[in-house]
Amino acid sequence: MISKNDPFFQPVSALELARFAGVPSFMRLPVVMQDHPRFADVDIGILGVPWDGGTTNRPGARHGPRQLRDLSTMIRAMNSATHVAPFEAVNCADMGDVPPNPVDIQDSLKRVSEFIRVLKSQNIVPMTAGGDHLVTLPILRALRDDEPLGLIQFDSHTDLFDSYFGGQKFTHGTPFRRAVEEGLVDPQRFVQIGIRGTAYNLDDINWGLEQGIRIIRIEEFFDRGIAHVMAEVREIVGHKPTYCSYDIDFVDPTYAPGTGTPEIGGPNSFQAQQVIRELAGINLIGADLVEVSPPFDAAGGTAWLGVSLMFELLCALSQAIQTR
Repeated sequence: MISKNDPFFQPVSALELARFAGVPSFMRLPVVMQDHPRFADVDIGILGVPWDGGTTNRPGARHGPRQLRDLSTMIRAMNSATHVAPFEAVNCADMGDVPPNPVDIQDSLKRVSEFIRVLKSQNIVPMTAGGDHLVTLPILRALRDDEPLGLIQFDSHTDLFDSYFGGQKFTHGTPFRRAVEEGLVDPQRFVQIGIRGTAYNLDDINWGLEQGIRIIRIEEFFDRGIAHVMAEVREIVGHKPTYCSYDIDFVDPTYAPGTGTPEIGGPNSFQAQQVIRELAGINLIGADLVEVSPPFDAAGGTAWLGVSLMFELLCALSQAIQTR
């Protein structure tokens, strides 16, 4: 492995090139495709999955990665709150996009898994920008090793339904039921935070509780406070490999209107950052930020929030890599 703080992997500074100039990449990092000579030197690979074939309501998350890349030119090199400087600590790069098949769900899921497996073969930790929430399922398929993973899910919905529309098993409302059924995730090490909104019924909640999933509704989240809730999260997932999936609709639509299925009564943008900072010490092996839908994000504020949360996740991933 090349020594860290490698000049090649440093982002372009806005002190040298204005943010509105140049070809955008995630956080102005170098683009390192799979045939690049420095591919094996990457520690964290940021990639896009521009696909929303699992969407059941308002579409547009397929455009998320491009908008997130554009807004990520605002990101600077250091987290001023935690003092984490991920680009100095580990080698980060933009790995491009998974090429989706917009007319075939199963083929698209297969393509995502294959892409992630290539990264995994080189010990590259994936930080993924969706796309709808179904994209997390093939990522988990690729990352699972000898035992099921722990999972931390920030979301307003459980995504634990069995099927939609007369038996369709693969939508953005079903990925985590499939993940548990396929043995990708250990339900005893699976926590959902922020669940709220009106409901069709309680089938998803009841099924999750029967499996042993810890479901923290938004009322409990606010009553107990972030520090208390996240201390429990760390205890549940323990020190074994854990994945973090962050749906932008975890955040209140006042701050994140540009998403397909918004739910009122959620955290503000600062609280959205705080929960990620509480992931320090967890053995994270990957993360994603999903469901940013630019067509419903007129001023770009949702994408800016989304990529800011991606930076927080990047900081948490870099800390996890350094402590392994």
